[in-house]
Amino acid sequence: MKQYISLVFAALALTSCENKKTETNQNYYIELNSTADLETLLKTEKYPLVSSHRGGDSKGFPENCIETFERATIFGPAIIETDIAMTKDSVLVLMHDDKLDRTTTGKGFVSDYTYSEIQSFQLKDYKNTQTTFKIPTLDEALKWGKGKVVYTLDVKRGVPYEKIIESIRKNNAEAYSIVITYNADQARAFHKRASDIWMSVSANGKEDIERLKDYRVNINQVVAFVGVTEPSAKTVDYMKSQNIPMILGTLGNLDKSAKTNGDQLYESFFEKGIQILSADRNKEASEQALKYAEKENLKSQFIHLK
Repeated sequence: MKQYISLVFAALALTSCENKKTETNQNYYIELNSTADLETLLKTEKYPLVSSHRGGDSKGFPENCIETFERATIFGPAIIETDIAMTKDSVLVLMHDDKLDRTTTGKGFVSDYTYSEIQSFQLKDYKNTQTTFKIPTLDEALKWGKGKVVYTLDVKRGVPYEKIIESIRKNNAEAYSIVITYNADQARAFHKRASDIWMSVSANGKEDIERLKDYRVNINQVVAFVGVTEPSAKTVDYMKSQNIPMILGTLGNLDKSAKTNGDQLYESFFEKGIQILSADRNKEASEQALKYAEKENLKSQFIHLK
C-alpha cells in the first residue's frame, strides 16, 4: 500500500512538473510579415485579441519590460501597449512616467540622463521590488517583438514622430507596429510622415471618423480606441459598418468590474463586436479571448504556439 501511495504521489508530481513546463514553454506568437498581414488579422480574420497595458505588471515583472512582454505571450496572442520616452542624448526607451522614481532605482527626469547613465538603474515591479531587469530601448523591443507580438506605441510628450518612424523603419517593424494618436490633429500629423504605418486613434463615433476622412487620413489602417467605458451600440454598429477594428480600454473600472463580478465580462465585449481589449488583467482577459475564439471557431493563420 505504501509503495502504491508513493507511486501516486510521484505521478502527481511528474504531472505537475509537466503542466508547469507546458505553461512556461508554450507561447502564442503572432507572425506578421507585412502591413497587409496586419490588415488581414484585424479586419478579415477578426481574431479576438488582448492588448497588455504596458505589457502587464505582476510580481517580479515590471511594466514596459521585454521579459514582461514575453510573459504576456504565455496567456494568449498578445498586443503589447508600451510607452516611448527619450533620454538626454535622444535614445528612445520604454518608460511611462516623466520621472524614473516610481518604476526604477533611479531618481529624477528621464530626459536628464543619457542612455549610458540610465543603464545603471534597475526596474522595479508594482510592489516596488527591485528586479535585475534594465530599461529597454525601443530598438531592442522591436527586434524582440518580430514574429511574436503586435505593438501599440504610446509616444510621450516631447518625442518626435520622426524618431519613432526611424526606429520602426530601421527594424522593419511596420508589419507589427501601431502608433497611438489621441485626436485627429495628431493622426493627421503622423499620417503625413508615414502613411503606410497603422495608427490607433481615439474615436467615439461617426463624427470622429468623418473628421479623419476630412483630414485625408487613411482609415483603412486605423484602429479606433473607443474609450474606457463600454461604447454605445450606435458606435459599435458604425465602426463595424466601416470595418474599423475597435480597442476598448478595460484598464481601470471595467477590469475592476470583471474581477468583482466575473471574467465573462471580457467575453461579452467580444460578443458585441469589439475585437481588442486593452487590459491590466491580461491573463484573465486572454483566457476569455481564447474561450470566445474557440466557441466561434475563429482562427488565424498568423498565430502559432511555440
